Amino acid sequence: MPYRPAPLLALLLCLSIAGFTSCLVRRRVISRKGAGPKQVLLVADKAILLDRISRLYASIHDFSATVDMTPALGSAEKSRITEYKDVRGYILFRKPADIRIIGLYPVVRNKAFDMVSNGTDFSLYLPARNRFIVGREGSATPSANKLENLRPQHFLDALLVRPPVDGEQAVLENLTDEDQASYILHFVEPGPGGQLLLSRSIWFERIHLTLARQLAYDPAGNILTDARYSEWQSWDGVPFPRHVEINRPRDEYAIVITIVKMDINKGVSEDKFVLAQPPGSTLQVLGEKPAAAPPPAAPAAPGRKKRK
Repeated sequence: MPYRPAPLLALLLCLSIAGFTSCLVRRRVISRKGAGPKQVLLVADKAILLDRISRLYASIHDFSATVDMTPALGSAEKSRITEYKDVRGYILFRKPADIRIIGLYPVVRNKAFDMVSNGTDFSLYLPARNRFIVGREGSATPSANKLENLRPQHFLDALLVRPPVDGEQAVLENLTDEDQASYILHFVEPGPGGQLLLSRSIWFERIHLTLARQLAYDPAGNILTDARYSEWQSWDGVPFPRHVEINRPRDEYAIVITIVKMDINKGVSEDKFVLAQPPGSTLQVLGEKPAAAPPPAAPAAPGRKKRK
């Protein structure tokens, strides 16, 4: 006959094991950057996050910003990156798509680059190379010279996160684990053959529900732009991140922008978005070989003196 423990003995055994649970269980507190003592994560759905994007975009008509920039040329994939510190810059924007960015070299404050775009066409002036580049936004093959890959539209798409355009659909992901707590809106759009292509991913951190990151993709799923946002504050009553990191892996450049001064919705005149080709500079139309710089004008021949 098999042995069966008495019910009282089984109860005593369970109670004795329960007394040792404090030795068998280890509790850990997950600490999240920016969270308060209670570390409460905010809850939102897709509609709330889409509304945040739309309201933020609609709140800005124009701005004029003085910034500190740290451009970096190269890529992590090629294991070589060169950073340029203490670059002062100016960024001007006016809806729907006018933007101008001016960068000044450290110390001497000579102009490093000057570029402007209306959303369709752009111009880029590089004084050190005496080159004036014009073309259509989004139509260029990356240049071996990384500075020539700068595009005003890249900055605009990163600085102002636009609401979904026609054809884009959003899918919500809740990525919350021990390391991070984020909501991610993945935007897909129709592609060839009826397939859906991932166009953008917009991240919100769950401590304050502020926008933290935006990834833009090409049709093959490669990252075109990786923009990260932090230090949100109010400028003229409008929230905007003080610190923005823009990475363009395919073009092999990145830039960190820290806003020093910013005026929002105070008006920017149309003439601020006009960039004429400087005299004597070499014109390069994208898709064509650079034209030769014009030769210096020959000195005028001295006139003959009249005989008395």
